[in-house]
Amino acid sequence: MTAKEKEFYNKAADSKFSKKIGKTTKVKESIISAFFAVNGAMALVFIVLIFIFLFKEGLQAIQHIGIFDFIYFDRVQADGSVTTVFEWYPTSEEPRFSLAPLILGTLLTAIPATILSTILGVAAGIYLSEIASPKWKEFLKPLIELFAGIPTVVLGFFMLVVAASFFNDLLNPANRLNAFIAALGLSIVIVPIIASLTEDAIRSIPNELRMASYGLGATKWQTISRVLLPAAFSGVSASIILGFGRAVGETMIVLMAAGNAANITANIFKSVRTMTATIAAEMGEVSHGSDHYYSLFFIGIVLFTITFFLNLVAEIIINKMRKKNVF
Repeated sequence: MTAKEKEFYNKAADSKFSKKIGKTTKVKESIISAFFAVNGAMALVFIVLIFIFLFKEGLQAIQHIGIFDFIYFDRVQADGSVTTVFEWYPTSEEPRFSLAPLILGTLLTAIPATILSTILGVAAGIYLSEIASPKWKEFLKPLIELFAGIPTVVLGFFMLVVAASFFNDLLNPANRLNAFIAALGLSIVIVPIIASLTEDAIRSIPNELRMASYGLGATKWQTISRVLLPAAFSGVSASIILGFGRAVGETMIVLMAAGNAANITANIFKSVRTMTATIAAEMGEVSHGSDHYYSLFFIGIVLFTITFFLNLVAEIIINKMRKKNVF
């Protein structure tokens, strides 16, 4: 608190119109303030301890396995030749720890889910912000946000039982459980995030821009497409980045619907395995202190790094948008 602020509050307290606060009330407020301060500090400490534990265990994988073994594995053939393979098979007699199929599987589920969610989410955000009547908005906005509250294990089970069978009969894919099914499940989770943030970004645009556009003879669609969306581009792009980060970090849907096969493929209709699904599926069975154990923590470090930078970029974009739209 600056000297001017202290002087202001002291004058306000000395004013004859100020309300005298009793000692009991002051003690209660002090206790409440201390309670929230302690809880906030504890939450921060727990998060820091989790990160320390993650990096402590994960970095040991580099000592036990080697950094390049997480990229490729040189297999010696019977004739003495060496073949480079990209496989995740840590439990074989000749363990392979390449993260390439896991990273590729993560991208093969997260990118299509983000594309589909961007189309639906941005459209929903525009409709809620600029087109929907107040009554429809009161009904649709809670309905869209309701999807964010559905347990992901329920969505994963739905995709496993219902959606996989439906698209298997319709498209006859290479594998019944594949990246496409997982991407559809992920998009249900991401749409509410993109829609809500898109609506907030468009509504933060000053109303003067709308009036100026209408004053020049622009229609509602021209105003939305040529004025509002360009002005809210940073906020919309931040929502897409956050949605992509949510898709990368999702576990249960991809664990149940993606097929869990660590394949090197660009075919969205083949089974894949993501980084999160690998940790969830294998951590319960791995022996403590083994190379396999440390490699799973190393996957956690890679996953944390990706999501951290995605959220950091989104936060920077959102802060710039807030400063830009303050008049």
